Amino acid sequence: MIRRFSPWRVAEHLVLIAAFTALVTTGLSQRFYDAEFSQWLVLWLGGIDQVRLIHRLFGTAFVVLLAVHVATAVAGVALRGWQPSMLVTQKDLADTVNNIRYYIGLLDKPVLCDRYDYKEKFVYWLVLTGGVIMATTGLALWFPVLAVRHLPGELIPVAKALHSNEALLIFLLITVWHIYDSIFSPDVFPLDKSIFTGYISRQRMLRQHPLELARLEGKAEAAAEPEPVPAGDEKPTKAAP
Repeated sequence: MIRRFSPWRVAEHLVLIAAFTALVTTGLSQRFYDAEFSQWLVLWLGGIDQVRLIHRLFGTAFVVLLAVHVATAVAGVALRGWQPSMLVTQKDLADTVNNIRYYIGLLDKPVLCDRYDYKEKFVYWLVLTGGVIMATTGLALWFPVLAVRHLPGELIPVAKALHSNEALLIFLLITVWHIYDSIFSPDVFPLDKSIFTGYISRQRMLRQHPLELARLEGKAEAAAEPEPVPAGDEKPTKAAP
């Protein structure tokens, strides 16, 4: 087994899951207030005032988590020499095109990816930028009087539209794309446990992140075309040095 995520990243993801779940359930129940499930949920949680309180509490936790995440990343790259592995590069654009060609049979093998592939980067940046939009518009809706002291009053209805629609977009992205990649994809089914344990098997690294594995092991052989191996992390091989 090879360590992929630090204990801090594991804890960060667990907090994000809790915040996301609470914000989605309390937020969408307010948007679709006429739905029977929304009315049941609001009553079960103690009424609309209680739902709004829960939404704001977890919204505050999300804003703090977002700020800490960005500050940690900036400090790590600037002060500790971390590689900005989530930046989108020209290779990611080429990988997107070449993998589509592979899927439709125009190439014989998939692209070789590093620590994060283009799909992971797409999800990351959409959630990150969407999180910034959600945080700023949510604060404007929470403190409208303070917001319009320095900004036009039209900001409030705009913030409401952005907050609601961006929330729905992120919800669909996570449920349709991210959950498929983390649960139903043949590579990880029935569950990708790496974000919870922090570890990933060498077999899966060889299959999905061969360039990173080659760098970790210090040899070019790991970046060769991956051999077919069983999916999942159930039978780990010897850990890399």
